[in-house]
Amino acid sequence: MEFLAFAQPYLPLTLLVFLAGFVDSIAGGGGLITLPAYLAYGLNPALLLGTNKLSSSMGTAVAAFRFFREARLRADLLFILVFLGAAGAGLGAWAISLVPPETVRWLLLVLLPPVAVFLAARKDFGFGDTSRRFSEGALLARSGAIGFGVSFYDGLLGPGTGTFLALAFTRLCGYDLLRATALAKLLNLVSNLAALAAFLWLGRVDLRLGLAMGLAGMAGNYAGAHLALKKGAWVIRPMLLLVSGALLAKIAWDLFK
Repeated sequence: MEFLAFAQPYLPLTLLVFLAGFVDSIAGGGGLITLPAYLAYGLNPALLLGTNKLSSSMGTAVAAFRFFREARLRADLLFILVFLGAAGAGLGAWAISLVPPETVRWLLLVLLPPVAVFLAARKDFGFGDTSRRFSEGALLARSGAIGFGVSFYDGLLGPGTGTFLALAFTRLCGYDLLRATALAKLLNLVSNLAALAAFLWLGRVDLRLGLAMGLAGMAGNYAGAHLALKKGAWVIRPMLLLVSGALLAKIAWDLFK
């Protein structure tokens, strides 16, 4: 009984973090769930982003491991993406002082509706891997540009990074959604760990809560990655459409409220 009384305040947050991990492992966008959930729980806003990065990094690591064990991606591609992703995220974090976040939000408000329409209209999107039509050099260049560009956005603003990565890798490199999602998880993990290191150094992480919720996130990411690996594009594509719509709604709400 004492344990139940102790655990009861954490239960709604735990369920929401699990759900966020499940969604995030498939299509990205887990922060759309976790950030409001932590605030509703009563977490100090100064610790919000750092604590969320701790729990999400733990979950993303599980999803990345699950995807990479199946996707069998080339080592040189992974090395280039990690390097360019870290560089892009760092430059984006620096550029936030030069570019007003509202400018980026307005741009997303223009770009996201066509993305959602495209996903709804192209029912075969991401079901086949057509990356072989590119030479190795062209594929590395395209993947590197995507990794750098979207990671720059991640450092600049952030919401929906995993979704944008999966869509870009599929549309511009010809990867199927399963392989594109695996690459997205890698870059998400790199940027999450870099940001987490900064938050830890600044002392802006609730370690106990973050570690506890990280376990829930790991369970959600494991379950989501398992489903994605089993069903492939059949589950990833509708989840991407759902997350894109939710992201559009959030950005519009933030701009017009």
